[in-house]
Amino acid sequence: VNCRILSGSVLQSLSIKGELCAQLPALFTHCSDPDKQVFNIPGLTSEMMALIINFAYTGSVSIAGENVVELLMAADQFKAMDIVKLCSDFLGEQLCPENCVGIWQFTKVCLSPELRAKAYHYIISNFEQVVLEEEFLQLTVEELADILDREDLNVQLETTVYEALTKWISHVPVQRKQHLTALLSKVRLGLMTSDYLKDHVLSSELVEANSECLSMISNAILDIHDLGSRPFISALYHPLARPRLPHSILLAIGGWSGGEPTNDIEAYDCRANRWVNVTNNLECPRAYYGAAFLNGYVYSVGGFDGVEHFNSVRRFDLTTRAWNEVAPMHFRRSYVSVTVLNGFIYALGGYDGHVRLSSAERYQPEINLWSLIAPMHEQRSDASCTTLNNRIYICGGLNGNECLQTAEYYNPESNQWTMISPMNSRRSGIGVIAYADHVFAVGGFDGNNRLRTAEAYNPHTNTWNLVFSMLTPRSNFGIEVIDDRLFVVGGFNGFTTTSDVEYYTALTNEWYEACGMDIFRTALSCCVVSGLSNLTEYTFPRDFLPLENVLELAMESAEST
Repeated sequence: VNCRILSGSVLQSLSIKGELCAQLPALFTHCSDPDKQVFNIPGLTSEMMALIINFAYTGSVSIAGENVVELLMAADQFKAMDIVKLCSDFLGEQLCPENCVGIWQFTKVCLSPELRAKAYHYIISNFEQVVLEEEFLQLTVEELADILDREDLNVQLETTVYEALTKWISHVPVQRKQHLTALLSKVRLGLMTSDYLKDHVLSSELVEANSECLSMISNAILDIHDLGSRPFISALYHPLARPRLPHSILLAIGGWSGGEPTNDIEAYDCRANRWVNVTNNLECPRAYYGAAFLNGYVYSVGGFDGVEHFNSVRRFDLTTRAWNEVAPMHFRRSYVSVTVLNGFIYALGGYDGHVRLSSAERYQPEINLWSLIAPMHEQRSDASCTTLNNRIYICGGLNGNECLQTAEYYNPESNQWTMISPMNSRRSGIGVIAYADHVFAVGGFDGNNRLRTAEAYNPHTNTWNLVFSMLTPRSNFGIEVIDDRLFVVGGFNGFTTTSDVEYYTALTNEWYEACGMDIFRTALSCCVVSGLSNLTEYTFPRDFLPLENVLELAMESAEST
């Protein structure tokens, strides 16, 4: 761009408005010709210069997908850090599997530590989607090796890691096959089944042509066989079988155990298939409440302690593990149904100690306030609810006289409830969760028996269809989805309180056993939490991890895919 020399007032304005363009004065004042009025600044268009100067006067700049990269480079050239931040924030909001690698690599050219960290975290957290995109193939070998080595790389199956590296090598095989040994050493081969290693890894053309890799895989197969006969060897001594850290944690909170309410909190590490106790003993025991995760906090809503039915709401800080009270609800609600939608926590129905409720309310954390919404068509306690496609679905429950078969949904835009087709069974103490684009209604009590059956609601056809039944009948259990699997936790099986845990996968329409909790309990609630800065406090220590459960889970996961 040819730029006329700026007046002193403009340069002063540039400096005041965010310390812009610190290099501009040097460009113009260190010239051999003091009378020169026009200067050439290489690599800068007049449009970008105009945006920078306009920002100096107005404090605002128009950023769009078409100009953000060029503007960021121009702002970086002149150390216009306010514009650099605005551009970086804009790009950070646009991150997706298709562009995250390119944005991450771009931050090497234009230094933006915050954007670089955000893009890298996005790659690690969404790796399974990122490997499907064209940009993944543009990673350097050093970048790919660093990513594959990450303890927190978010992959449900280690086979994804192996298939990612072979895809990357096959893109330019002549140049990249020399890196196979180094990259394969980053793959945790011990987390794969022997069958997969034999059928998919040993038989690949890339591996067959590499004696060092053949030896590595053969040793891994021997190790897996050895670990199967000695399952309680620590993963510390077998790095190829060390589970990666989970992206999210399933929490099982409170409930009824041993004839009284409990305050126990257990965290499920889905990659290690183990539970960790993270209880804060200062919290009062509570059962028949609802739990919700929102904005980094876990909320405990309503409930019953054996004497009192609560309208109080408690908030759990996942960093400090401390509980604090927030605004109470309008009604006392035990046996309450709780879910989150669009930044609000919804509390539906329940029992106030006298009657079953049809009323509903929602909590806005920014102003710490509960507001009543339209009441449901039915009185419902001991029901369960979930969100799907911007609607809240609530199913089953007890109206004070009978277990309910009915279900309805709430539209927050119209503040109206609408009845839908009834379930195939009456279900109180039910578990309801959105999964695989359906609303699943699982287990419960039909007035005579605890149920194993489960059914799924299709909102497009307004129909319920039976799916495969659980391994164990149960009511008043926790239910959540994590790692694309539907988990049911604890509950009452008709004879006793249980600690059993199982999960369902839509791909196979089957249920599988998972590691049980350490505590037998019913009337608990579960929620899935993510984005933890202190994640390792909620995961099982890898250095002392018995591998029996890990290997079983790996085999079951392989079967389910």
